[in-house]
Amino acid sequence: MSAVRETKASTLQGGTAPRVISGRVVRAGAGGVSMRFQGRTVAVTALLLVALAVVIGITLTTGDFELTVGEVVGALTGNGSGAADFVVNTLRMPRILTAVFVGAALGVSGAILQSLTRNSLGSPDIIGFTNGSAVGALVVIIVLHGSMTQIAIGALIGGLATALVVHLLLIGRGLQGFRLVVIGIGVSALLLAVNSYLITRATFQEAQEAQAWLIGSLGNRLWMHANAIGLALAVLLPPAFLLSRRLAMVEMGDVTATALGVNVNRTRTVLFVISVSLAAFATAVTGPIAFIALAAPQVVRRLSRSSGPVLLPAALMGALLLTLSDLVVQRVFAPALLPVGTATGAVGGAYLIWLLITESRKSRA
Repeated sequence: MSAVRETKASTLQGGTAPRVISGRVVRAGAGGVSMRFQGRTVAVTALLLVALAVVIGITLTTGDFELTVGEVVGALTGNGSGAADFVVNTLRMPRILTAVFVGAALGVSGAILQSLTRNSLGSPDIIGFTNGSAVGALVVIIVLHGSMTQIAIGALIGGLATALVVHLLLIGRGLQGFRLVVIGIGVSALLLAVNSYLITRATFQEAQEAQAWLIGSLGNRLWMHANAIGLALAVLLPPAFLLSRRLAMVEMGDVTATALGVNVNRTRTVLFVISVSLAAFATAVTGPIAFIALAAPQVVRRLSRSSGPVLLPAALMGALLLTLSDLVVQRVFAPALLPVGTATGAVGGAYLIWLLITESRKSRA
């Protein structure tokens, strides 16, 4: 570590309002590679890790078949009894890991989109990318009568195709401001109509299956689901984290970012593709789970009081919100088998109302 120094707060004009960037810069090696840390953000990240570990521990040890911490550890290390091994490694762990990975993917996807659009409504479920994934899945379920794997592939293709359509509609206008949000909401409304039409053309059994998928669920998730979304995160999160500092500069405004040496159009396009891909993979695994991508980045920003995007805490917050919601629907509402989308939809709907009221008051001030 060649140097560690505290930077003074500096105000940079960008976009529609000045931004203040502060924190501790850590430089490593002769190449000048640097990362910016803020003490409060580090503390929030640590607290989120602890909270996530607690929720995972409660989920693994409670339920119809209660286990001690020692039995869970024994099952995870291959030294547990047959019953404990089955409950932990076959029933609970794949579902928990799927929830953690999907929540993290949605949290980072939402953080990137909200930063690119500079709009708190810039979320894949609001803009319509998850609805596009739903269309792809419904086509496979109702028209092609495909398997679970084919449904996931269809959802992925649908999400990416929707992003391509939105991108084509924005050519020459830029991926920023209210423009992307407004066009995305319009595309989302069209996709909802397509979803409704597809369900009306289905048989009763197909309609039930499609409707269950559309709510978003972690039920019956196996290791193949956890491995699939885990692999997607392993590929997509490293470049997202590497570009997070450029994302903060882009959020300041095109003029400021360009002056700081950032290729704005290339950075926006790469991060846009990463964000859409994360949302599409998450939706392909669990179905469209609402409001995690919308709420997680904003809650983290309020807790950390960060002036820029905070992708790692957003990932942890998304994972925490989804695992906690899943724990609630499994334990509080048992023996009813409610999909996790019902919990996130109920809480997220109330959060969206609060957000719209808050933004409306800000615009009047």
